[in-house]
Amino acid sequence: MAIIEGTKDARGLRVTLVVARFNDFVTERLQRGALEALTTAGAREADISIVHVPGSFELPLAAQVAASSGEVDAVVCLGCLIKGETVHFEYIASAVAHGITAAAAVTGVPIAFGVLTTDSAEQALARAGAGSANKGWEAAMAAVEMATLFRKLRRRAPEGIRV
Repeated sequence: MAIIEGTKDARGLRVTLVVARFNDFVTERLQRGALEALTTAGAREADISIVHVPGSFELPLAAQVAASSGEVDAVVCLGCLIKGETVHFEYIASAVAHGITAAAAVTGVPIAFGVLTTDSAEQALARAGAGSANKGWEAAMAAVEMATLFRKLRRRAPEGIRV
């Protein structure tokens, strides 16, 4: 029996962060957390790119384009949706989650979900603090683990089979 797992070693990985500007008082903190995680895991700054989009709704398409470029091993989507008084929050949160999932499936590139969906700004800020509890950090490390896993799986795949 073979157990195949990814690692938390980002050396040699090319990673793109796609960051929503809306609620930037939170997303800037998520971005800092993701960057800190990647560099702590050994990624070179030259191998990290950051793409800013207007809001979380735009994350999936930008992530799909970045992943389709052939220039990245993983994409990390960072956004923040704070529930308001209307159902708009539910529609956007659902569209973003489904869109990111679809983009990863279409491209075959790991795309991590670092989009906060909270009831308040206070909840969002609590999830965007310093260190490894930062959800940007967590999403970046999930992307690293998946990218390293995919490298292993692709080396093992029979010729002609795309993993």
